[in-house]
Amino acid sequence: MQSLGAINLLPTTSSQHQRIHNLSLFTTHNPKSKSTRLGVRLSAISPKNEGGSVNVASQSAASSTSFLSLLCPLLKFFGGGDPSQGRNDLIEIATSSVSSLARFPWGSRSINDSAKDPVTSAPNLQLYEFEACPFCRRVREAMTELDLSAEVYPCPKGSLRHRDFVRKTGGKEQFPFLIDSSTGISLYESGDIVKYLFKQYANGRGPSVGLLESTVLTGWVPTLLRAGRGMSLWNKAGIEPSQKLQLFSYENNPYARIVREALCELELPYILQNAGIGSANSDLLFSLAGSREVPYVVDPNTGFQSGDYKAILSYLFTTYSTDNSNVSA
Repeated sequence: MQSLGAINLLPTTSSQHQRIHNLSLFTTHNPKSKSTRLGVRLSAISPKNEGGSVNVASQSAASSTSFLSLLCPLLKFFGGGDPSQGRNDLIEIATSSVSSLARFPWGSRSINDSAKDPVTSAPNLQLYEFEACPFCRRVREAMTELDLSAEVYPCPKGSLRHRDFVRKTGGKEQFPFLIDSSTGISLYESGDIVKYLFKQYANGRGPSVGLLESTVLTGWVPTLLRAGRGMSLWNKAGIEPSQKLQLFSYENNPYARIVREALCELELPYILQNAGIGSANSDLLFSLAGSREVPYVVDPNTGFQSGDYKAILSYLFTTYSTDNSNVSA
């Protein structure tokens, strides 16, 4: 067996032994059978920095950044190729549905009665993220549960616009990044963002049980199963419409996930209207679509409206391709 390399995943800690363990994804190649396999390796790393103090946070941030940087081309190689081309519907729905099952019950229903207040449901939140990031997923799950609307600015790898804004505004290129225009607060770190959202928009209640803790265990499942969809900028993306699209969605819906991936790959900013089970937005969705099913996309630039995920994908990749010059920027 020949090793083809390894990629660091998130460090995990053991409070009992005060040690940090590093989880790695590696590939091996067997020349005889000409087969390549993926594997996982757990190894201990030093829990202290040069000053002798434990520095788990910096180890975690560095490792997750390194992992996503190397994971992107790996998943692109094993994935479905050009996102604008025809797809195997069975595989698409199966992998997205299993991804939803892995993250259930988080991001499926509204648990926030106060979200019916139009003040809290107004899109005063700006979220900079990318679909494949498990920590961004954690924030979107919280927004679904709190029934919060937000302006979403996708930041795929190779971003032409939004990553530069985050770097200039926050001082570093890290995701997710949240701006709350109603309070003037801007935050990095998904855990801090989730706690802030619950404190600000859920009458001080804490995050749902397991929402924060489960990300390290199953947050990577959708990223891996979806082969990196929603991680990189499509090579024909670049058109930015004059008005933001509107997406009715909830985080753990398998069909909505596929649409959000496309919006990210096209770097199209949009207004996210969370419409999970019990959402106050369900009535608004019904008035537009005659149904409460998601996803549902409204494009004010062209008048396009649809709740068919395949029709939405075809529309997005055709309309917002650089080959098409008919959309006003």
